[in-house]
This record gives sequence, C-alpha cells and structure tokens, in this order.
Amino acid sequence: MNFFNYQYLDRKHLQGLNEYKYNAIDTSPVSLYIMQPFWNKCVEFFPRWFAPNLMTFLGFLLLVFNFLIFSYYDFDFTESLALPSWIWLVAAICQFCSHQLDGMDGKQARRTKSSSALGELFDHGVDSWACFLFPVSIFSAISQDEYGFTPMAMHLLLWTIYASFIDSHWEKYNTKILYLPWSYDISMLVIYSIDYYLFFHLSFYLK
Repeated sequence: MNFFNYQYLDRKHLQGLNEYKYNAIDTSPVSLYIMQPFWNKCVEFFPRWFAPNLMTFLGFLLLVFNFLIFSYYDFDFTESLALPSWIWLVAAICQFCSHQLDGMDGKQARRTKSSSALGELFDHGVDSWACFLFPVSIFSAISQDEYGFTPMAMHLLLWTIYASFIDSHWEKYNTKILYLPWSYDISMLVIYSIDYYLFFHLSFYLK
C-alpha cells in the first residue's frame, strides 16, 4: 500500500463534507451577552480577504509563544512571583488575543461565505492543543510551593479540561449538535484577568 496515494475518503465521505452544516447551541450568559456582541463588532475590523483559518492559526501561535516563554523562565513552575512582571503582561495579551481570534474565526468564515467542514476541523483541532497550552500561566501563578499545585494536581486538571473537550465533541457526534460548555469563556476571562493582576501587582506593589 502506498501511504501517499491511498484513498482515505470515499465518495460517501466527500459528499458528507459537502453537505455538512455547523450546528451549535450556546446558552452561556457570558458568551451571549458579553463575548458574542464584542466579537460581532471586532470582526468587522478585519478585511474580507483575511482567511478565517489564518485567524485560527495566529491565535494558536500566540499560545505557543506564551508557552515557550513560561517554559524558559519557569520550566518547573516554581518561580511564580519571582518572574519578571513583563511576562505576565505578555501572557495576558497573548491569551486575550488568542481567545478573541478563536471567537471571531467562525464569524469571519460566515461573513466571507467560506465556512466548511475542514475549516471547523482545523479550528477544533487547534482548540484541542489549546487545552494543553492555556493553563500554563495558571500553573506558574499558583506554582508548586507549599500551598500550590502538585504535579499530580496539574496532571488531573489537564485531564479534566481534555475530558470536557472530548465529551462535548462526543456528544456532537451522537446528537449532531455541539453544546458549547459554559466553562470556556469564563475560564478564559479568569486566566488573563489573573495574568493582568499579577503584572500590576508585581509592577507597582512589589517593587
């Protein structure tokens, strides 16, 4: 079997891709009354030639950049308040912008009439990596000191995030509807709010 020439998708699969329609239900008050109106306004600042998948990828790169910074300055999550204050500002900006790009990429796709099943696959594939990348600043903030996280607690928290992501997509596989969890937008707001707080705390109160 030739790995590169093997036909992984038959005509039935390809027809399914053509007929696929995104179907999601979002009941989170934070999303409905804060984030969605905000994204509807912000997406209008992007030119129509700006590809939705590029927005998705840029948001992912911001998270990777943020992860690499913490990997260098706080590899074992023991530094916390000893970190330079600018790291927390960079973390807040990266995570804020990534969250907004993730919320706007689908709107940009519908705005430019370029929505597709493959676009959703790329978006949610990147989201699966974000589950691992987003918590890094929280792990660093709480650290591994006497009152902080243990490595096992970090591991279990990551698997809790993975389970929430997998469960929502498994539910979609069976019901054909993606029920968006309330925890996503709330957790994003909490994470970069903590980052901003630590930046100002270290910059102005612990000089």
